[in-house]
Amino acid sequence: MGMFDRFRRKGRTSAPARDATRTGSTRVRASDGEDVRHLENFVRTRQGVEGFVEPRTAVSDVTILLVAHDGEWTRRRVPSVKWAHEFANRHRVPSYDAAVVGVPQRMRDYNRRKKAEGI
Repeated sequence: MGMFDRFRRKGRTSAPARDATRTGSTRVRASDGEDVRHLENFVRTRQGVEGFVEPRTAVSDVTILLVAHDGEWTRRRVPSVKWAHEFANRHRVPSYDAAVVGVPQRMRDYNRRKKAEGI
């Protein structure tokens, strides 16, 4: 046995899950039709909605964060970054890359108000 053989163990990683996507060592549920319906409903029932596309990370898949004019927000998994921007374009919602621009202050203010209300 060589000096570094213990670091070269095989079989330490498992195969990707068949029923869900696999990101790093965490299994995440793939986006589905219910997610799309939720996003469409949010856009249809709120004013001044903007979309913030969040890239895949080690623990989550690609998501789109929709933020209304008052800071109310929702986040759902989406199939890809391209799909998220196309969704926003179809619904006439401006979309941004969250990794570049961050999230809007009105969302943080909304969360602070809800926390103060005990919700």
